[in-house]
Amino acid sequence: MKVKYFFLVIGMLIAGCTTKDYYQADVKNPAYRPNLVFRSGEDLTSPKFAHLISKYQLDTIFHGETDEFKRILLLRHWIKSVIRIDDHGEPYPGDNFAEGILDGALKGHGFHCGHYMVVQNAVLNAYGYVTRTLGAGPGVKGGPDGHHGIDEVWSNQYNKWFLSDAKYDHHFEKNGIPLSALEIRDEFLKNNCADIIKVKGPDRVPFDIDAETGLSKVQNAQTYTWIEWHCYNDLFTVFPDYKELLIMYNDDYFKSHTWIWDNKPHWAFSHPESLKLVNDRDSIYWTPNTISSTVGITDGIASIKLTSATPNLKEYQMKQLPSGTWMKTDKDQEIKLKGEKMEFVFRTVNLAGVTGPEHNIIIARK
Repeated sequence: MKVKYFFLVIGMLIAGCTTKDYYQADVKNPAYRPNLVFRSGEDLTSPKFAHLISKYQLDTIFHGETDEFKRILLLRHWIKSVIRIDDHGEPYPGDNFAEGILDGALKGHGFHCGHYMVVQNAVLNAYGYVTRTLGAGPGVKGGPDGHHGIDEVWSNQYNKWFLSDAKYDHHFEKNGIPLSALEIRDEFLKNNCADIIKVKGPDRVPFDIDAETGLSKVQNAQTYTWIEWHCYNDLFTVFPDYKELLIMYNDDYFKSHTWIWDNKPHWAFSHPESLKLVNDRDSIYWTPNTISSTVGITDGIASIKLTSATPNLKEYQMKQLPSGTWMKTDKDQEIKLKGEKMEFVFRTVNLAGVTGPEHNIIIARK
């Protein structure tokens, strides 16, 4: 009888230990989407970037600002303040290189939108902000059919891409969130931009009619009816040996309409070797600097594997909550579990010291 009682107690203890196994708790982290369609990116080890910062004393633009989004807008505002608009100034000085454009601008020369696009790409990447160049147009047959060069910038703060127009120092927002080119297009096609605003400058002042062009919010937004992303994102690093390949979103609108540019179909339609059609919107809006993780738990040991698509990755960092400091960590690691709950935060850091969105992992006892 005593033997039976002994084994009953042992069984209860084993069952009790089993119920205290660890598990990974559900956490809402920023979505991770890999880069599947864009090729190459700016190389921050290139001495061109340090030279750009030093030559134009770009560090003085921040005025001690630590907010990432405000820093980006201050850099954009500086570009606008330095370069005056001249849409018909051919031949332009500078040979389409960011430094040459800035030199010409400082001597009083004006430039068109494509030049603003090139300079914004170089200046923002110099500080580690992932930027890509693109073109857009309203594409209306018998109506507005011009073309505009702009940039999309990855915001770690908002964990999304947003369209940044350096020529006019503005962008679009919805409920305080900056919008990407496709999101602006969505709003224009949905209800003529009734739910979004256009804001100018680092202070994000809402406005409608642009004093320089006379264009309204709706007219500006119509520009993004058609969008072409540049597949190669190393314009500054490899200049003048840049490759051209355009990416367009192959949705229902694209399939049922034609992009008209200067009263004729966009030139890429007759040059398929220069055009890459993408069906998946998420492939266009991949997520730089953002972490995805897998966690396995065996015998009180958590095996954590981190993945990210981080241009110019320097390192991963980790800290343990509720307190703790950031420290360098490997992308693959094993952690011995203890206590009732352990919470970890991970992030990427690039070569410019820019940190990506935070990624949480919580492991608790059952």
